[in-house]
Amino acid sequence: MKLLKPRIDLIPSYVDALKKGWSPDNLRPEASQEQLSKISKDAAIFVSDLDDPTAKAGPIKLPDGSEVPRLPSIRRWLWDNEFCGHIGLRWKPGTEDLPATCSGHIGYSVVPWRQKEGLATAALVAILLEAKAIGLKHLDITTSPENPASIRVIEKSGGLFVRRYTAEKALGGHATLLFRILLAE
Repeated sequence: MKLLKPRIDLIPSYVDALKKGWSPDNLRPEASQEQLSKISKDAAIFVSDLDDPTAKAGPIKLPDGSEVPRLPSIRRWLWDNEFCGHIGLRWKPGTEDLPATCSGHIGYSVVPWRQKEGLATAALVAILLEAKAIGLKHLDITTSPENPASIRVIEKSGGLFVRRYTAEKALGGHATLLFRILLAE
């Protein structure tokens, strides 16, 4: 498995995953249809907006439909002869702190037909190098208490449990577990 920066020549495999029902947003399943629409309008712009370290691509839509300013972010595609999922890293320049409407530095999702192969763990470990290069000293990652697979991925990647809390209403207001991965200097 490799992490690849999204590219236009790889978009057919990404579109195939969206058409099979995979959603790039764990909190917003409708994101798959929104992305298919954006790709059909201008695939090149869609791909360039996925890797957005300057936060130029515009606001982010939250599960409640509200929008918040985009943070600088990068997205990498999990690739193993085909698109297998994605992992994203977002940050606020100059600090490890994130706005309350951001559920963590990392978000990831593996297509259902490639789950349980260790791809998410490999992707999380691999993106830690990019987080260090940005200058982050730690990463906060959240997951649902009802998602034991994600908990295992985070713990296998060095995540330490910090606390349980209720997410912001805009993010669904559900029970959430916060983990932290310390990045060695």
